[in-house]
Amino acid sequence: MAYYRQVGEVPQKRHTQFRDPDGKLFYEELMGEEGFSSDSSLLYHRGVPSAIVAAEVWELPDQSRTPNHPLKPRHLKLHDLATGTDAVADRRLVLGNSDVRIGYVATGAEPSAYYRNAIGDECVYVEAGSGVVETVFGVLPYRTGDYVIVPRATTHRWVPAEPSRLYPIEANSHVAPPKRYLSRYGQLLEHAPYCERDLHGPTEPFLVEGTDVEVLVKHRVNGQVVGTRMVYPTHPFDVVGWDGCLYPYTFNIDDYMPITGKVHQPPPVHQVFEGHNFVVCNFLPRKVDYHPLAIPVPYYHSNVDSDEVMFYVGGDYEARKGSGIGIGSISLHPGGHAHGPQPSAIEASLGAEYFEESAVMVDTFAPLDLGEGGLTAEDDSYAWTWAGRKL
Repeated sequence: MAYYRQVGEVPQKRHTQFRDPDGKLFYEELMGEEGFSSDSSLLYHRGVPSAIVAAEVWELPDQSRTPNHPLKPRHLKLHDLATGTDAVADRRLVLGNSDVRIGYVATGAEPSAYYRNAIGDECVYVEAGSGVVETVFGVLPYRTGDYVIVPRATTHRWVPAEPSRLYPIEANSHVAPPKRYLSRYGQLLEHAPYCERDLHGPTEPFLVEGTDVEVLVKHRVNGQVVGTRMVYPTHPFDVVGWDGCLYPYTFNIDDYMPITGKVHQPPPVHQVFEGHNFVVCNFLPRKVDYHPLAIPVPYYHSNVDSDEVMFYVGGDYEARKGSGIGIGSISLHPGGHAHGPQPSAIEASLGAEYFEESAVMVDTFAPLDLGEGGLTAEDDSYAWTWAGRKL
């Protein structure tokens, strides 16, 4: 994140001696991005952060991908998708490419495994539920509508207070606010639809005692996503203090201020985050276009450079009426195919002043494949609904 935060105790000067009351040195760890050239934080551990006593293969859930061929729009019904209950180990792959993977999991009320993604940042949308994410930086409460941003290589686990539905967007890069929202020094600008007050990071250290603690690590081998199960002699949650500009945080979708216009506004005005070769947008309840002849639903458009993924999470999405889309649905509209509203939705939208709808959109700039979860959850009739047919 772009602004400085201090949690717990840190020494007056970085890279200097820092000892506990018994005179024992704390172990300083720099966690930084882009080879010492971007955001970083300094963490002070009781134990040695590099010490492990075992490493073995962690067999990930099925990571296979099937190309969208023949090319067609897809409807995936995630609420029909059975998953295990571990927020980390039981994720099912829905869509993915070489830049980003989109998954889904419906958790139980038990804590997940300890976990670290060494490939990229994670942006996890909380469709439903509440609880906390315990991290090496401290504890983050989460609730329905939160985006939980977890930087690459942050050890953490999910502790639901109730069963939760999670929509993990796993990047091969970092995830951050769009550059056009930021000053040259990283402050969110006045035209941004949210500000630093809306971002909630850890507020105090989280110290846990333990020995021989297993942590699941996701990483890459020869371009493939693989897993390793590491065992640490002391608990990784042993940080007495940290400071810097890199840490996990939450942002709730209700704190986003939609941008509207006289005629229909394009998706970039709804953008909330970006990663390498993809963006995340959210469509929220809002006043709609106020030109007297405006057509509030989107015009037909060909995403010649991107695939568009919409996850419908609330309300009644006007443009998709009559298509079978509902809460818990994903639509995939691929590049090379013109898409837009169902024909009946155009006339029905005329004169509307307000849309009561919520959706999370991911646009990618490389084609998306279907994961095994996506194939399992597909509604095969969706592609033909613009023609008024069901096959």
